[in-house]
Amino acid sequence: MDYQGNIFRPPSEAYSILLQVTTGCSHNKCTFCGMYKGSRFSIKDDDTIMRDIDFAAHHCRNQNRLFLCDGDALIIPQKRLVEILTQIRKKLPWLERIGSYANSKAIKMKSVEELKELHDLGLTIAYMGLESGDDVTLARIKKGADSDKMIEMGKKIRSAGIRLSITVLLGIGQKERSHIHARETGRVLSAIDPEFVGALSLMLTPGTPAYEEAQRGNWHLPGAEEMLEELAIMFATTHLTNGYFHANHASNYLPIKAKLPQDREKILLLINDALKGKVSLKPEYMRAL
Repeated sequence: MDYQGNIFRPPSEAYSILLQVTTGCSHNKCTFCGMYKGSRFSIKDDDTIMRDIDFAAHHCRNQNRLFLCDGDALIIPQKRLVEILTQIRKKLPWLERIGSYANSKAIKMKSVEELKELHDLGLTIAYMGLESGDDVTLARIKKGADSDKMIEMGKKIRSAGIRLSITVLLGIGQKERSHIHARETGRVLSAIDPEFVGALSLMLTPGTPAYEEAQRGNWHLPGAEEMLEELAIMFATTHLTNGYFHANHASNYLPIKAKLPQDREKILLLINDALKGKVSLKPEYMRAL
């Protein structure tokens, strides 16, 4: 397989075939993210992609999922992306699902009919980084979309039948807007109503603008208890009709896994007990990106 630069994928794609069809991220301006800072965005040539599909067809027959890397596969022009998915379907017919990252810009560039076409060819799950539902925070981190646009694009991709997994970041609103960030994020998540929510706790990465601001004393990351308060507010204000809310990433102080709406009260009690000191939090040395 041809891999260029660092390869990133969601935790749930740990055992998937990783097919790199783009490099880097077409936006690559988020102040907290260092994933693609050293990578130039590009779409790989068709010959390289087709060789990798042939390789996977012969050597990855025990894997039933495939993830399209890197950060921006959905932004590939429709005709080319349709051909890639068609060849995957033809040569790897045993696959049960294909996934991809999907930012608001990429979703905007596709019509609902085009998204449905991709779904019919096997693209059944997309991962979108919301980070926050607070417009002030979204502007500060240079996310490239406000909350209304995030809601619109989230609903759009779901209307095509593609399941949506949304990532949000505890701490991204800084101490100043911690509770506002939590409430507004719950509001946006409820409006989109995705199948999956993954809450991570922000850990500032050296080399990013947010990290450099923190070094100068201009970026104030909430502490463990404040992050937990954020989680409590965000969880309490998130209403999913039939979805999963997980905060079990290695970065989190209190791992939770909830099916909503049925687990709401149980998880709120758990978080409340943790805030009262009745449940131990993960120590700093055990946290990781």
